[in-house]
Amino acid sequence: MSKVGHQRESLPGAVEKHVLRRDGDRLAEASDMVAAEVPVAFAVNGAPFAVMMATPGDLEDFALGFALGEGIIEDAGELAVESVAESLEGIAVALAVPPSRAAAVEARRRSLEGRSGCGLCGMAAIEAVLRPPRPVGPGRRIAAAALDHALRELQRRQPLNAMTGATHAAGWANPDGAIALVREDVGRHNALDKLVGAMARAGIDPCDGFAVTTSRASYEMVTKAAQAGITLLAAISAPTALAIAFAQGSGLTLVGFARGHGHVVYAHPHRLHDLAREAVA
Repeated sequence: MSKVGHQRESLPGAVEKHVLRRDGDRLAEASDMVAAEVPVAFAVNGAPFAVMMATPGDLEDFALGFALGEGIIEDAGELAVESVAESLEGIAVALAVPPSRAAAVEARRRSLEGRSGCGLCGMAAIEAVLRPPRPVGPGRRIAAAALDHALRELQRRQPLNAMTGATHAAGWANPDGAIALVREDVGRHNALDKLVGAMARAGIDPCDGFAVTTSRASYEMVTKAAQAGITLLAAISAPTALAIAFAQGSGLTLVGFARGHGHVVYAHPHRLHDLAREAVA
């Protein structure tokens, strides 16, 4: 169904806009649903921490997944969402973490500043930004058919993208390929953060399944997945060289170009047991 067909069934994160639509030689005024993108400001223990451009939905999942992925907390129980305040300028989310996490918060704050800063940064700042992810656990062995099934199901589980055509999705699949959770956002990193937060809130074991995403696999996506304990990440587009290196170092199985009935395995193929058996043969 086209975007126009969805426009009267508004979802959180979608905004109706008036447009001029051309179809061949015909011009007509119409309404269209577009994805919302607003500044979401995280403050930790009363101090500003980061501002992310994101789709304004699943914000508690976003906050928790972001905190876990950035390594400022190690467990979901260490984070409290104290308030979510909307204004014309954006959304302010106040978070609280234990005093024992203060050093981790400050280290990650400097790293986030370095990502968007200009000029030459010192080696310490570079190392903080490009922190290799921690090793992942053994995880489950997954059939290639389960991966194909998860990707097909993920395509059907993106209502916001179906309405706007502008969002990424990250999904969590059980070992048989059934999708258990999906989160959408205009930013691929945000979608994965939201998924990680939703998994933590639901008590899902990240070693008991795999993650699929509609984006490319950058080093940040691999870092966030490994930091969360996910052992297999499959993306519909390509990985970068640094993403492959981080996946190899952390033990994460990295799959790219996962489309239809094919994919490319860039790191640790042993978890896709069909491929491992065929390679031995």
